[in-house]
Amino acid sequence: MDKPPPHESISSRWSVSSVDKEVTFGDLGDLGSKRIRHGSAGADSEMLSMSQKEIKDEDARLVYINDPERTNETFDFTGNSIKTAKYSVFTFLPRNLFEQFHRVAYVYFLCIAVLNQLPQLAVFGRGASIMPLAFVLLVSAIKDAYEDFRRHRSDRVENNRLALVFEDGEFREKQWKYIRVGEVIKVVSNQTLPCDMVLLATSDPTGVVYVQTTNLDGESNLKTRYAKQETLQKATDLETFDGFIKCEKPNRNIYGFQANMEIDGRRLSLGPSNIILRGCELKNTEWALGVVVYAGSETKAMLNNSGAPSKRSRLETRMNLEIILLSLFLIVLCTTAAATAAVWLRQHRNDLDTILFYRRKDYSVRPEGKNYHYYGWGWEIFFTFFMAVIVYQIMIPISLYISMELVRIGQAYFMTRDDLMYDESSNSSFQCRALNINEDLGQIKYLFSDKTGTLTDNKMEFQCACIGGVDYSDREPAESEQAGYSVEVDGVILKPKMRVRVDPELLKLTRNGKATEEAKRANEFFLSLAACNTIVPIVTNTSDPNVKLVDYQGESPDEQALVYAAAAYGFLLIERTSGHIVINVRGEMQRFNVLGLHEFDSDRKRMSVILGCPDMSVKLYVKGADSSMFGVMDHESYGDVIEATKNQLHAYSSDGLRTLVVGMRKLNDTEFEQWHSSFEAASTALIGRAGLLRKVAGNIETNLRIVGATAIEDKLQRGVPEAIESLRIAGIKVWVLTGDKQETAISIGFSSRLLTRNMRQIVINSNSLASCRRSLEEANDSIASDDDESVALIIDGTSLIYVLDNDLEDVLFQVACKSSAVLCCRVAPFQKAGIVALVKNRTSDMTLAIGDGANDVSMIQMADVGVGISGQEGRQAVMASDFAMGQFRFLVPLLLVHGHWNYQRMGYMILYNFYRNAVFVLILFWYVLFTCYTLTTAITEWSSVLYSVVYTSFPTIVIGILDKNLGRRILLNHPQLYGVGQRGEGYSTTLFWYMMFDTVWQSAVIFFIPLFAYWGSTIDTSSLGDLWTIAAVVVVNLHLAMDVIRWNWIAHAAIWGSIVAACICVIVIDVIPTLPGYWAIFEVAKTWMFWFCLLAIVVTSLLPRFAIKFLVEYYRPSDVRIAREVEKLRTFSESQTMGTEMNQIQDPARR
Repeated sequence: MDKPPPHESISSRWSVSSVDKEVTFGDLGDLGSKRIRHGSAGADSEMLSMSQKEIKDEDARLVYINDPERTNETFDFTGNSIKTAKYSVFTFLPRNLFEQFHRVAYVYFLCIAVLNQLPQLAVFGRGASIMPLAFVLLVSAIKDAYEDFRRHRSDRVENNRLALVFEDGEFREKQWKYIRVGEVIKVVSNQTLPCDMVLLATSDPTGVVYVQTTNLDGESNLKTRYAKQETLQKATDLETFDGFIKCEKPNRNIYGFQANMEIDGRRLSLGPSNIILRGCELKNTEWALGVVVYAGSETKAMLNNSGAPSKRSRLETRMNLEIILLSLFLIVLCTTAAATAAVWLRQHRNDLDTILFYRRKDYSVRPEGKNYHYYGWGWEIFFTFFMAVIVYQIMIPISLYISMELVRIGQAYFMTRDDLMYDESSNSSFQCRALNINEDLGQIKYLFSDKTGTLTDNKMEFQCACIGGVDYSDREPAESEQAGYSVEVDGVILKPKMRVRVDPELLKLTRNGKATEEAKRANEFFLSLAACNTIVPIVTNTSDPNVKLVDYQGESPDEQALVYAAAAYGFLLIERTSGHIVINVRGEMQRFNVLGLHEFDSDRKRMSVILGCPDMSVKLYVKGADSSMFGVMDHESYGDVIEATKNQLHAYSSDGLRTLVVGMRKLNDTEFEQWHSSFEAASTALIGRAGLLRKVAGNIETNLRIVGATAIEDKLQRGVPEAIESLRIAGIKVWVLTGDKQETAISIGFSSRLLTRNMRQIVINSNSLASCRRSLEEANDSIASDDDESVALIIDGTSLIYVLDNDLEDVLFQVACKSSAVLCCRVAPFQKAGIVALVKNRTSDMTLAIGDGANDVSMIQMADVGVGISGQEGRQAVMASDFAMGQFRFLVPLLLVHGHWNYQRMGYMILYNFYRNAVFVLILFWYVLFTCYTLTTAITEWSSVLYSVVYTSFPTIVIGILDKNLGRRILLNHPQLYGVGQRGEGYSTTLFWYMMFDTVWQSAVIFFIPLFAYWGSTIDTSSLGDLWTIAAVVVVNLHLAMDVIRWNWIAHAAIWGSIVAACICVIVIDVIPTLPGYWAIFEVAKTWMFWFCLLAIVVTSLLPRFAIKFLVEYYRPSDVRIAREVEKLRTFSESQTMGTEMNQIQDPARR
């Protein structure tokens, strides 16, 4: 908020306004541990006021302008060098290992490797036992090292950039990393700011500067910043510039700044409009001077250089339960091995000295013998248990974590390359910003969506106007529409960049000047639209040198539409500075001095500007939401006009249009002086500045004369109705949370198919806790009495104040769960997050939030999955999201196709990893039962190590990325197939136990067929071990092949190639003379019994699985199986096949 200085044409009665003023917003960054009440009506006020504490000397940063030595004398502030890299050459190894061992599984395998180094417990070779863990750590370390190398390279380029710094009476080039707090720097057009600096002067005589904040928040529209008038002249002689800035300590709030500048004994307040942040680019301004207040890692950009909160997928969390079960199973196996060994040792305690394969004593030392690695019965049991842990260690699959990471990367690659999720209008592809929750996309039950910019285009188009209670909504083309409005200024024709359709009658009124009362009101109306805003007019060239376009840039699409509408009717905003605006009114240039500006805030829900007009009068123009505007109108004098305007607003809202109300009044000398003094005191206050400024605005924005109302159309995005309908058929409950009026929201609800005509609407509009409780309880009872009725719940933000953070949350949740659709109107940003939290805390179902603006960030981060729309309101939502896309309709392929695929693949891959490792462990366990319960193994130690890393890992990764249980078309045409993920059919404890029983059978077949086949023969254990190894690899890969749906050459190469690779590895191991089992594979493979056993193992182990699979799919087929058969036969009938045979979508059990 700025209160600029007077100019030559301003009357003396407002000449006291010689100091810039602004509204400052509080720190939204560091909230500490204070709990935010989602239902609080003043949530935003609370957030703003929390940082409006007094800046005490010990808490403040004191910056002496152009005196870095004195500034850094007491406190050595951070330099401007930045470091985004995590490691150095010396810290990489210890820090990277420390971070990797945060995974409990890695600590487990480290303990196993350490135990194997002890002589008493050594089962495998010391090198072989370390290899799996070392391989996983090495792969992760290489990835981390490469990423950090790129960060180091980027830091080096950034730190060595050059800037102009004032030293020894002139500006000299200096590397960014050497810039210090307190120095004055000069930035020229199109340069990037090297640090956070307070403006001192600009090339514009009024002190205005234009910046682009794309690198900071993603917004491409130009922003205006201002230098204080008191510093403009003094900045011409920087050597004599004497002053200091007392500002708040560094924080993350890029939209707030609170400070004071003392210069020549005067205290000036500084706010967000006086500071430019690192990463911004200077635009349409030749140069700007500023003093550095925050540098390097303390700049707001660097403090915000952290991603969205880390999330873990529901499937990975659920997997921990199965890992615990596997751990318990591992303990049972180890305990069994130790217990049976104890029994055997006790039974044969008198024969241990002479048993050939045991030989407790070593007789080569002395005749009576000496114990050889025997420590007594108790210790032998203890050692046996931990030796079993080492041998069976792969029961917990270490390769699973690496496999999951690789599969997610592959899934993300195909999602980002999906043409169905490419937005041509913004030239943006799908972004996967969080790789660890891909599979959660297949389990969403609740969808929370913003409306403006998410369901709609957020490209506003002026439609209707109500002026003096009269509706002007005739949209027939006028004569001037074809060419559009234009005006000649200094021999150059200026045209608005965007054309607006006009109302012929209203256009005629504006052309008549002030001939009639209706014409006067119309002119006042469009003058207020052109003046009451923060739009920056930018004049751009065209192919014709005599024609230039006026492009209006601003942070609000609504304001842009209103200013373009004013231009279409002859009120062309041409220039805006910190102190005045210039509007061409039907060919006549008129300059208005901006004496004060109260920007929009979420508490007041309106903005106002105080103008010094050419007729020497002072006028206050206000525009805002009707809910806040009608309360500050002069009802006694303009009651009839207000009622007529309300009726028109209701009609506009019912048509789905966004509405604003415009009011004004003249200020006399006394009123202006009182406002000025109050504003002066509030803007320099250090305690509660934002609240005081809101109070000043509220005091002046009273007794307004209603000027009119506007209606803007924000059209639905293409495909939104079809998308919402598909999502609802899929069993996803869609909640729309919007700040619009109830009538507007309901209209959009019908057009988007969120609401239907056969739905009974339950509307909750309550102004007290008691009435809200009564309405919710009545609604709950009415729904319970008629279960077959389709109900839509509509509730406003005022009612939510009494619901959230109250005992009514449970009642609201019950009503909402019974409703087919939920529509929340007039909700504040923190209420959006509160609604998501309400559902998350009461159900185990997955939630997804989607939005496009900064007001959606809290909701996006609260949900299990957050999706940002790359829209017109900047990129704050995208930066806080897990996934980003260009259009709402892309949710359908994202959830119904990729979400379904990701969930099915990941669920199967996890179970398969458990299965393949358990098969191998049980083979080792069966062998213990036939070797006097010792932990010797027939399978070589290298095969044990390579089994889960090389022999069987690659196929699971390939199938996890590429396999598709159903095609895209059938998943899109029949959304109810999405219920597979919601019901948890792809991964469950039931499937886990079924897999374990199958694992026990297959491992027994693999072990016992060769055992009995070769019983009584002279075959050595190494040959049997090679047979068991190859049989296990073949069986688990064929097991995987039985479940592959979509075969391609990569799948063939992965599965059959793994079998070939395993055989080659076994051969290589057996040809190394120094390793056990030399030449064993060649001896056993040349016999017919080897191949007979291999065939018998494959058939016997997989036959029960094949039979059960056939019976289940034939007699009790799942939805996916039915759809797959239909897809294969191409005889799908929606009304007969899917409609009757598919499972109904039902709500899972709630917490």
